Amino acid sequence: MSQVHPGDAPLVHDLIGIGFGPSNVAMAIALSEHNARVGRQEAVTAHFFERQAGFGWHRGMLIDDATMQVSFLKDLVTLRNPASEYSFLCYLQSRERLIDFVNHKNLFPLRVEFHDYFEWAAAKVDDMVSYGHEVIAVEPVVRDGVIEYLDVTARSGSETVVHRARNLVIGTGLRPLMPEGVERTDRVWHNSELLAKVDGLEGADPTRFVVVGAGQSAAENVAYLHRRFPEAEVCAVFSRYGYSPADDSSFANRIFDPAAVDEYFTAPDAIKRKLMDYHGNTNYSVVDIDLIDDLYRQAYQEKVLGKERLRFINVSRLTGVEEADGKVRATVTSLVTGEESTLEADVVVYATGYSQAEPLGLLGEVGDRCHRDDQGRVRVERDYRLATDPELRCGIYLQGGTEHTHGITSSLLSNTAIRVGEILDSIVEQRPQSDPDDLRAVADGIGTAR
Repeated sequence: MSQVHPGDAPLVHDLIGIGFGPSNVAMAIALSEHNARVGRQEAVTAHFFERQAGFGWHRGMLIDDATMQVSFLKDLVTLRNPASEYSFLCYLQSRERLIDFVNHKNLFPLRVEFHDYFEWAAAKVDDMVSYGHEVIAVEPVVRDGVIEYLDVTARSGSETVVHRARNLVIGTGLRPLMPEGVERTDRVWHNSELLAKVDGLEGADPTRFVVVGAGQSAAENVAYLHRRFPEAEVCAVFSRYGYSPADDSSFANRIFDPAAVDEYFTAPDAIKRKLMDYHGNTNYSVVDIDLIDDLYRQAYQEKVLGKERLRFINVSRLTGVEEADGKVRATVTSLVTGEESTLEADVVVYATGYSQAEPLGLLGEVGDRCHRDDQGRVRVERDYRLATDPELRCGIYLQGGTEHTHGITSSLLSNTAIRVGEILDSIVEQRPQSDPDDLRAVADGIGTAR
């Protein structure tokens, strides 16, 4: 913990963002649009750190025919500012594909196209971000007995930089989740690395893949591997009888409305649990019905023709994996009989989801000032700000890890544009009167986009 002494304080940012995925790109855009509307002395100063060398969002899952599960109108800006120059429609215009997209009559772009949109948007605000910088420490800075600022240390190679902030916006994303005791290897993958790994199999003539999981990514992996390796068998293993369709009907989709966040936040805990139970099938372990139909059609066709490469091993669980002699021996256990069988495969792919990064993991002793509920979860206010001791004057905002307080939609792309607007409003409302450090930061152009 450091003390502030007159005359030696560095420039102070209104906020520092940790991570620069879609959520914090949207945050930077909201800042840019805000700063364009106000005078320089009222501009919000900001900087972001991203450990990747450039923008990237689930690159290992950008299968060529995979589509988004949300409407293109739920981009980084439109629900907050329909007139924004950073919208997906403006992106299409810049790529000379707007008319083609309209003629396509489709609300759901290819995932690879939406990734290109994200890259396009991130490039427009890249003067706010330092790529290749990993945040390694956050330290409190004390003035008059209160934590007035946070010093954020980021490392790039052998060099470190320290920036000071009044607020943090944490958008560090998700971490691939593997079953307990299972490690990733050259032949045991998580689906997040599918495309990065699969090219290494070219020319190897794989004969069998095993894909574990019953959600959208699992089904997409099965379809992709079956198509990519026309001589290989693809075995899907899941504990259900089959893939369950996602409920994307119009009324059910209201769970993704911005108003649903308000309702969920104020609901009693018992109602929160019921809402999760009622509407989990809008987002968790479900598959688009068109993909389900395509896979079933393919499996039936193969059965008719007598050459079955697509196998669905249902009501079962993968209970063991062992590597030997360049293969993986996968043990499959029936949930009904307990009988075990063995599949020898070239690769096992676990499409077993993601876990949220520990929100306080980077905060060190600052994290001790943040409050938790009786289940050990962080307490989060409606504006996505962590509840903290009164001595911690800095705001710490979460872009993720808020399902327990704000509901299913709170951390999804569906709500990104609205969420960053609410966080920005909170920062502006709680911003103290400008001091010379803030004015110097603005004068240096911090937090303004090109």
